[in-house]
Amino acid sequence: MGTQAPADHAYDRQRSVEEKLEKQKAIDEWLPITSSRNAKWWYSTFHNVTAMVGAGVLGLPYAMAELGWGPGVAVMVLSWIITLYTLWQMVEMHEMVPGRRFDRYHELGQYAFGEKLGLYIVVPQQLLVEVGVNILYMVTGGQSLQKFKTTVCPSCTPIKTTYFIMIFASVHFVLSHLPNFNSIAGVSLAAAVMSLTYSTIAWTASLHKGVQPDVQYGYKANSTAGTVFNFLAALGDVAFAYAGHNVVLEIQATIPSTPEKPSKGPMWKGVIVAYIIVALCYFPVALIGYWMFGNSVEGNILISLEKPAWLIAMANMFVVIHVIGSYQIYAMPVFDMIETALVKKLHFKPTRTLRFVTRNIYVAFTMFIGMTFPFFSGLLSFFGGFAFAPTTYFLPCIMWLAIYKPRRYSLSWWTNWFCIVVGVLLMVLAPIGGLRLIIMQAKTYSFYS
Repeated sequence: MGTQAPADHAYDRQRSVEEKLEKQKAIDEWLPITSSRNAKWWYSTFHNVTAMVGAGVLGLPYAMAELGWGPGVAVMVLSWIITLYTLWQMVEMHEMVPGRRFDRYHELGQYAFGEKLGLYIVVPQQLLVEVGVNILYMVTGGQSLQKFKTTVCPSCTPIKTTYFIMIFASVHFVLSHLPNFNSIAGVSLAAAVMSLTYSTIAWTASLHKGVQPDVQYGYKANSTAGTVFNFLAALGDVAFAYAGHNVVLEIQATIPSTPEKPSKGPMWKGVIVAYIIVALCYFPVALIGYWMFGNSVEGNILISLEKPAWLIAMANMFVVIHVIGSYQIYAMPVFDMIETALVKKLHFKPTRTLRFVTRNIYVAFTMFIGMTFPFFSGLLSFFGGFAFAPTTYFLPCIMWLAIYKPRRYSLSWWTNWFCIVVGVLLMVLAPIGGLRLIIMQAKTYSFYS
């Protein structure tokens, strides 16, 4: 009898551990990020294009006008190179520990900085980026719908932007219930195609219109202070344009992986194709748009074009379709965080009802904030510098230094520190310009107009 009790106790303990693991596995199979791991390499291409090429591309000629030819081209090229490098780091770090995958940005942060500190460093920034983008896309979607309507029917009764934001949000009250990344692959593919299409419309229509008479390439602001503030705001616009890193690990988590065939191979293949598409979208729009219109270019290049009306209306509708996909790509990690907290920490049952309620509340929240504060261009610069610079330009480098510890003064060490310095400068300087823009726009703004 004496030996029976310990044996029973060991058996019970073993069973308890197995039950916990089984429960954990069931939860992971329910959560959006880890539920489906059968994505193909090209999924990573269009998810990354959809995440990165936002409506910000249409503001790049305006950013060029505020930066000027030399600094503008330098900032655009440098950002493309730095963000491709930091994205490569993220892809490499996804499976650097044998037998383990860092499926979420904050999991990698916890490994690099420690359980608690990693959460405190990464989660607030990631949430700020993802929720910020979702709010911005609510505004962009609503404004593009409004532009489509006014272009198609200039004599129709004007409708408030608020209502167009609500129309745009209605789509997300439906799409947000798709369970995971792979289930939104079709939406994401349509969005990626649209981004390439409206970017092409923007630069070809600009080229067709030709260099405008009395075009000027100098700085537009009358004072030195104005020029400096506009320059800083433009840096934020460029930072915003290259911000897809917040969802990279979550996208890679959907790709199957084995020790012989790790996920980084197909993921990197997809990223390279995505970055070529990004370059094809960004550089022609920014350079040709600025070349044709000079410093008189509008914050949205489509407004400067005006005609032909049917083409501009079509481009605005493409923007709407693209932003629908982008919203979903950025919302999925937020849904994952909310659902993880509710199921793992607060012990809610993983049910459809829970998913239905939480996701609807989130969509309603982003819609409400977007309707209340649609200072689009100012918000772009502010979020671009304040939130995107850390997660895109230098946080991956800090993690790389913390984990791999490259030899001091080696090429890897210098490269990472260069990216960190550039990123920190962006984070400090860009929000200053963005905040000034918000204050100036807020002076003449009336709520829910």
